[in-house]
Amino acid sequence: MSLGPRSICGVWKLGQRDSSQASPPLPQQDFEALLAGCLRDRCLFEDSSFPATLSSVGSGSLLRKLPPGLQWKRPPELHSNPQFYSAQAKRLDLCQGMLGDCWFLAALQALTRHQDILSWVVPLNQSFTENYAGIFRFWFWHFGSWVPVVIDDCLPVNEAGQLVFVSSAYKNLFWGALLEKAYAKLCGSYEDLHCGQVSEALVDFTGGVTMTINLAEAPGNLCDLLAQATYSRTLICCQTRSGVKVLENGLVDGHAYTLTGLRKVTCKYGPEYLVKLRNPWGKVEWKGDWSDSSSTWELLSPKEKILLLRKDNDGEFWMTLQDFKAHFRHLVICKLTPGLLSQEVGKKWTYTVREGRWEKARTAGGRMKAWGGTFWKNPQFLLSVWRPEEGRRSLSPCSVLVSLLQKPRHRHRTWKPHLAIGFYVFWMSKDYDDRKTLPPAFFQRSAPLSKPAVFLKEKEVNQELWLQPGTYLIVPCLSEAHQEAEFVLRVFSRKHVFYEIGNNSSVVFVKEIEDQNEGQNEFFTKIFEKYPEINAVQLQNILNHMHWSSLGSAQPFFSLEACQAILAMLDLNASGTVSIQEFRDLWKQLMRYQEVFHKQDKDGSGYLNWAQLRAAMREAGIVLSDDVCQLMLIRYGGPSLQMDFVSFVHLMLRVENMEEVFQNLTQDGKGIYLEKPEWLMLILYS
Repeated sequence: MSLGPRSICGVWKLGQRDSSQASPPLPQQDFEALLAGCLRDRCLFEDSSFPATLSSVGSGSLLRKLPPGLQWKRPPELHSNPQFYSAQAKRLDLCQGMLGDCWFLAALQALTRHQDILSWVVPLNQSFTENYAGIFRFWFWHFGSWVPVVIDDCLPVNEAGQLVFVSSAYKNLFWGALLEKAYAKLCGSYEDLHCGQVSEALVDFTGGVTMTINLAEAPGNLCDLLAQATYSRTLICCQTRSGVKVLENGLVDGHAYTLTGLRKVTCKYGPEYLVKLRNPWGKVEWKGDWSDSSSTWELLSPKEKILLLRKDNDGEFWMTLQDFKAHFRHLVICKLTPGLLSQEVGKKWTYTVREGRWEKARTAGGRMKAWGGTFWKNPQFLLSVWRPEEGRRSLSPCSVLVSLLQKPRHRHRTWKPHLAIGFYVFWMSKDYDDRKTLPPAFFQRSAPLSKPAVFLKEKEVNQELWLQPGTYLIVPCLSEAHQEAEFVLRVFSRKHVFYEIGNNSSVVFVKEIEDQNEGQNEFFTKIFEKYPEINAVQLQNILNHMHWSSLGSAQPFFSLEACQAILAMLDLNASGTVSIQEFRDLWKQLMRYQEVFHKQDKDGSGYLNWAQLRAAMREAGIVLSDDVCQLMLIRYGGPSLQMDFVSFVHLMLRVENMEEVFQNLTQDGKGIYLEKPEWLMLILYS
C-alpha cells in the first residue's frame, strides 16, 4: 500500500514566480463576528484576504486561458432563486469547469455519497435568504486538525454570466462552486488546484486513511474489497494512465473518476461484475461493453436492464470489472478508520497524531545509508503496541497503520514541490533511555523491519504493518539530508502508546475512533457466514430479530408478505434471493429510513399521519404532490390513514426504485416512451 500515483493533470507549465517571497499564512477569520457585523451594517462581506480579483485566480498560464470580460458576481446576481444546497437534487450534479482540478471534483463527488461527512465539510444550514450577508464557511482537515475557511460569495463568470469553474447541473445551486473557492483559498489560488492527486482531496475532506491499489497488480479479492468498501464509510475514486487526450473508447487519459457503484448481474452466459463510474466533466463516457449504447445490455433480464441502464450523456457509465482493471491505473479508497485494510471486525481503533520538523544541520538527517551518514539525527518516535483483548503478554501480531504527511513549504500549494519522504521501523529491546535519541551505533547494528521501497514526492505516504506486541522505533525522514520541511505523523492501531524521544520527550495520549460501521461489519460477517444468499424467510428472521434503536418501544414486525415484496424489488435476476451486496444496499436504505421515520414520529406512536409522511419523504429527498402523497397513504397505510414503519419502508423502496427507472428511461426528464414489453414489465414490477 502506498501513495504512488503521479499528479492528475495535463501538460501545463505555470508562469515563473519568485517563490522566495513567501505568501502570508491563511488568515484566522471569526465567521460569527464577521457575519454579525455585516448584518448589523447591512452590507455584503468582501474578503480582502482572497479578493475578487485576478490575484485569487493565479499568476500563470491560467490567466491567458480565461474568457474575455471576466467578471465576479454573487449568486443572487446570477439567478432569480439561488439556493446553496438542495437535498432534492441528484447527488452527482457537479460539472468541472475550465480548471484542471478533476482530482478535487472526483473526490467531492465521492463525498456527496455520505451526507453526514458532507454536512461537516459543507455546513448545509447556509443560504441566500436567511441571515444572508455574502459570507460562507467551509471546513477542511488540514494536517492534523479541522480548520474553517471563510469566503465571500463572489464567483468568476464569463460575459454571459456562466460560471468559469465548477458549476451545477441545477443552475440555481452554488454549494459546489463556493466549496471550490474555499479550497482554492486554502491552497493559495484557483490555479493552485490545477494538478493533484485525488488522495490529497480525499484526506482534506475527511482526515481519513487512503489506500492506493495499482490495478495492474490488483489482489485476487478485489471484487470483495470493493463490495466491502462500497457499503462502508468510504470514498472511492480512480485514475487513468497519464496523458492529456480523450481516447477512442471514451475514457480520458490523465483523469480522475468517482466510483459510484458495484453490481453483480446475471447474463445468459453467467454472472458478471460491473462497476459504475462518473466523469467529473459531467459528460464524455466509456464506449465499450456495458456502455449506454452497448448491445451487451440485451444479455440481461428486462427488469435488470430497466433498473440499471440510463441512456443519458451525464458522465456516468458502467463497465466490467475486467475492463476497469485493464483501462484504469489506480484505485484510491479513503476510509475514516483503517478497518477496511486489516479486515478485523468488532474492535475499536485508536490513533495518535504528532507534528515535527526536519531542520537543516539539526534534525534533517536524510535516508539511512550503509556506512556513516546522518540518519540518526532525524526525529525519533517510540511506539508500543499490543492487542487489548489479550494484554501486553500476547504474542499475536497487531495491525498498525503508519501515515506520514509533509506540510506545504509555501502558502501556494504548487509553488514549491513536495520533497521525497519515507519512514523506517525498528524493533526495540527493553534497555533504552527514552530521554535521549538513539546514537549512530544503534542504526549501525540494527536492520529496519520496514523501510521505504522508494522515497516518494507525495503529500502522504503510509503503510500497514503487522507487528508483534512490543516496542518499536519509527524514524520519518527525507530522501536527502539538509532539506527542511514540517510533517505530521499518524499512528492507528487497536492499542498503543506513542511519543517522541529526546530532550523534549512527552507521551501523546491516544484517541479512540468512533466507527459507526464496526458493529455493522461484524453483523454482516455473521449473517453471510450462515446465509451466502438470503431468501424471504431468512430476511424476515433477520429483520425481526434486530433492534431498531431509533424506534424505541415501537419495534416493527416484518411479515413474510412484506419481506417477499422487499425481495421482489431487490432481486433483479429473479433468483428468489438477494446477495450480500444487495443486502448491504438495503441495509443502508433501512438505516436512513429509520432515522427519517423517527424524526417525524414525534410522539413515538410508531405511525405517521399525512403531514408527517409528506415531511418524512421530503427529508429523504422525495417530493410528491399532496394528492399523490394522499394516495400513497391510502395504498400503504392502515384504515385510519396512518402508516407504520414497515409500510413506510415498502413505500420508500418502491418510490426510490421507480424514480431510478424513470431517470433511466426518460429522454427529456419530463416523460418516457415505453414499448409494450417494457410497459408490462413495469406493471408487473409495480
